[in-house]
Amino acid sequence: MYLLVILFLFIGSTCGKNTPETESTEVENNKIEHPRIMLLKGEEKQIKELIASDATWKKMHDAIIGECNVIITKPELERVMVGRRLLGTSRELLRRVFFLSYGYRMTGDRRYQEKAEKEMLAVSRFADWNPSHFLDVAEMTMGVAIGYDWLFNGLLENTRETIKEAIVQKGLNPSKENKYNWWLKTDNNWNQVCNAGMTFGALAVQENYPTLADEIIERAFATIPLSMEVYKPEGIYPEGYGYWGYGTTFNILFLCAVEKALGSDRGLSRSPGFLQTSDFLKHMIAPSGKNFNWSDNGLGANLSPAMCWIAQKSDKPSVLWSEKEFLKIDDFSKFKGIRELPAIMIWAKNIPLDKITEPEEKCWFGQGPNPVAMMRTSWTDPDAIYVGFKAGSPSVNHGHMDVGSFVMEANGVRWASDPGMQNYESLESKGMSIFGRTQDAQRWTIYRMNNHSHNVISINNQHQQVNGYGKIDAYSDDEAFSFAVSDITSVYENQMKQVVRGVAIKDGKYVVVRDEVEALEQETKLKWAMFTFADVELGDNAAVLTKDNKRLHMRVKGPENVVMKTWSTAPVNDYDAPNPGTVMVGFESDLPPGTKASFEVLLVPEESLNRADYIGKTLKEWH
Repeated sequence: MYLLVILFLFIGSTCGKNTPETESTEVENNKIEHPRIMLLKGEEKQIKELIASDATWKKMHDAIIGECNVIITKPELERVMVGRRLLGTSRELLRRVFFLSYGYRMTGDRRYQEKAEKEMLAVSRFADWNPSHFLDVAEMTMGVAIGYDWLFNGLLENTRETIKEAIVQKGLNPSKENKYNWWLKTDNNWNQVCNAGMTFGALAVQENYPTLADEIIERAFATIPLSMEVYKPEGIYPEGYGYWGYGTTFNILFLCAVEKALGSDRGLSRSPGFLQTSDFLKHMIAPSGKNFNWSDNGLGANLSPAMCWIAQKSDKPSVLWSEKEFLKIDDFSKFKGIRELPAIMIWAKNIPLDKITEPEEKCWFGQGPNPVAMMRTSWTDPDAIYVGFKAGSPSVNHGHMDVGSFVMEANGVRWASDPGMQNYESLESKGMSIFGRTQDAQRWTIYRMNNHSHNVISINNQHQQVNGYGKIDAYSDDEAFSFAVSDITSVYENQMKQVVRGVAIKDGKYVVVRDEVEALEQETKLKWAMFTFADVELGDNAAVLTKDNKRLHMRVKGPENVVMKTWSTAPVNDYDAPNPGTVMVGFESDLPPGTKASFEVLLVPEESLNRADYIGKTLKEWH
C-alpha cells in the first residue's frame, strides 16, 4: 500500500498536478485504507479465534475490556507538566487510546470509540506536546496515530482534520528541527522510542502528507539501526531490564508497524543480537520474580508483550518461560498499566502456551557495552540459587558505578541486592544535573548511582573510573562449578595495579565471590561491600544475614587484617533518596604498598553450611 502512495505521486507529477500536501485526493483516500498500523481490517477475526480457543488469552482480552470500562469514566487528560516532562500525560494517552481502540475494534462498542475521540481531541488542542523533551512527543504521537488509524472510519470529518493536523504540527514537524531531534544520532532508548512514535504518525497520515511521511519513514530506517547495534553480539541491552522494556518494545512496535504497512522491515529484525535478546531477558528474571536490576532500574518485573513478538518471529516459544509465570496469576487486571498491552493479542495469536517449555540452559553469558553473566540452579524451584554478575562501564546510558557488582538469591530471598534508581524529578527539582557521564559529573555525587551503594570494591573511598570497562573474560556453565570472571582493573585506574573478580555457584549449594588485587606503591584501604535488605550480625571474618526467618552465612577468607563492618545506607545529601530497611555489609583491609592479596567470600544458605568450603584456587585456575 505504501508503494501506491509513491505511484500516485509519480502520476501526479507527470500529469502536471500541483496538489497541496494539506489536501488529499479522492483516489488516494479510496485506495489507501485504514487501518494500516499493526492490525489490518478483518484481522480481528484471528484474535477472536484465539480468545475462543484459549482461556488465558480470553482472560487477557477480558482484562483489557474491563479497563476500557474504567477509562470511559475518567475525565479527559489535561496538559500537566511534572518538572520538565509531559511524559506522564503522553503515556496515559497512549495507554487509554490503545486500550479503547482495541476495545472498539473487538466489540463494536461505540462508547470506546467516543471516549478515544474525546481524548485525542483534548490533546490535539494542547499548545504543544513538549518537544524539548521529545519522548513526550513520541509517545503522544503514537497514541494519537493508533486511534486515528484504527478508528478512522468512525470519526467525523472535522475530528479527523483536527487530529491529523495535530499529528503533523505537534508531532512530525517538530521532529525535523535540529534542536529537538538530537536522538537521531544516539544509540539508546530515545532513538527507538522517538523513531517509533514518528513512524506511527507518518503511517497514519501518509495519504495526506506523502512526501512528509516518506521522509519520516526513510529517516527512521536510516537511523534506528544505530540503536539496534547495542544488542550485539549476544543480545544484552546495556541499559538494563526496565529500559529493555522501553527501548526494545518501541523498537518492536516500529518493526511490526512497517512490516504490516509497507510489507517489509528491510531485514532489521535480523540485526545481530536483536532476536537473541529474548534469551537475555528470560534470564534477567530471578526465581523470586524480581529482576537483575543494575543501572537505573528498580527490582520489579512485569509481563512483556514484546517478548511474544520475538517468540513468534524467531519461532522459539521457550523464550517465554519467564513470561509464562506472569500468565499464571489469577487477576490480569494487574497488567492494566502496560500501555502496549493490546499488542499482546496480536503477537501471541500463533503461540500455543503448551509449547513454552522449560529452558535447557541454566546459565547465560553475554558481552557488549555492559557484559553480564546470569546463573541459576533451577528454573522451577522458587528456592533456587540465582546469581547475576555484571562487568561493563559506568559510561553507558543510565549507567551506575557498579562494575563488578552482583545480585544473589537463595530460598526466595534477594540477599545481595542493588539500590536501584532514584526518581529523576526528585533530583532535578533540586537542581541536580543527573545525566552527565564525565568523571566529575554531579551524577556521581548521588548515593544510589556511585559505587558506595553497590556490591563492589571501593579503594580509598574513591569513585570508580567512568572510562573504565570490563568484559567477561572467562566463564563456565558446569553445574558443579558455574562461574564468570572479569578483569576490571581499568575501572580502578590510578587506584590499584590490578583488580580481578570472579563469581561462582559451587555444587548448586552456595556462592563464591573471589577478588584478586594488587596495590600500587602506596597505602591502600580496600572496602568490600554488599547491599542487603537483611538484618546483619557480625562475627569473626563472618556475618549472618537474616530475612523472612531465613539465614544466609557470609564467610570471608583474606589477609589477617580483615575487619568485618556494616555501613549505613541513610541519605548522604539532602537530594539523596532514603533506603529504608537496608544496610551495607562487608569488610575493610589495609594493604601495604605493592601488596598482592586475594579475598574469598562465601555466601551460604543455612542448609548448606556444613557442605561449604573455600575453593582455594586462583581465578586462572577456575578457568
